[in-house]
Amino acid sequence: MSRLIALAILCLAATPGQAGELSVMEAESVDLGGFHGVVYYTVEQDGYRVVATIAEGESGLPVRCEATLTDTQKLTISAPGNLGGQTHVLELRRAHGKLVVATPKPVTEELVTGAPNLGND
Repeated sequence: MSRLIALAILCLAATPGQAGELSVMEAESVDLGGFHGVVYYTVEQDGYRVVATIAEGESGLPVRCEATLTDTQKLTISAPGNLGGQTHVLELRRAHGKLVVATPKPVTEELVTGAPNLGND
């Protein structure tokens, strides 16, 4: 229960938006389709420790992703869409001493319905 309270506090303290640069310990709200959460980072000896906590809807169990990023590294978090629909993607990228939170162009998943053509026509 205390984790849910902490997530709620972070959501209230978070800056709204989907793309932009974060400052140290500044939380930003994120939206991945039906999944919502917050992202923040701290500066550690090995790099930026990035923490993203997301949950499905208001009652979903929160999931936390953590990674330490050095300059030019990125972390991609994705949430599936409906069958044949868009996959929702969040990209956390460290560039030039900053953490950039962005939503790249949506990816549409396609079903493969036949065997690949291996040139044996």
